[in-house]
Amino acid sequence: MGPELGLLCCLQALNQNETDGNLTDNTCDQLVKRPLDSFLEYIEKRVQLDISGLFSPSWNTALENSLLWITGCRPSPYIRLTYALCGSQVEYQLSEIIQGLARGNLGQILATQLRMINNLHIKTIEEEEKLSSQLAGLQENIADQPIAMVAKRMSRVGESSENVDHALDELESSMANILQEADKLRLSTLKELLAILTPLQGVDFLVASKKLHLCMHKWGKTRDNRHGRR
Repeated sequence: MGPELGLLCCLQALNQNETDGNLTDNTCDQLVKRPLDSFLEYIEKRVQLDISGLFSPSWNTALENSLLWITGCRPSPYIRLTYALCGSQVEYQLSEIIQGLARGNLGQILATQLRMINNLHIKTIEEEEKLSSQLAGLQENIADQPIAMVAKRMSRVGESSENVDHALDELESSMANILQEADKLRLSTLKELLAILTPLQGVDFLVASKKLHLCMHKWGKTRDNRHGRR
């Protein structure tokens, strides 16, 4: 299922719920399961691609690439987005909440859920920092032996070197390992967050996150065209 079609299905379900309140937990669970399955398939396949190219993919806009963290988004913004949605929906639907007419979306999140989300936020940031530190260490290794010294001694800039090829292969292998760990963190954070939310809140969150992703891509294309990059 493509991103636009998946988003459309979720939007239709939410609109139906706003109308009649008959959206069942089972239907919501199915709507949440599809993007999770797609994401899992995506991260399993992409490690087989050129790892270096994934750190600045050609299919992304310059805006999107400027926001990448280890070839994707940081998982902690999932939680920041949840906080933002909770606040905006409470404000938007305040009268409905007071009257007991709200349909169970993120505007009705419980204090116990917020505590669990906060604990997940803290844990996620700690894991992000560990991976960021590992990636920084790899980047610093470029200035070490043998790559820097081989480059300094070359009579022709960029000529082939068995030592450099071996060192770069090891670097790419290490980058692939960090990428896999980052993807695991993204997936586990998303699963834990959705487990804290109710099924309907999970659909609400996925709709908002997918719309944000698609909007960033289109806004990035507009800016690339404006600056003559496309």
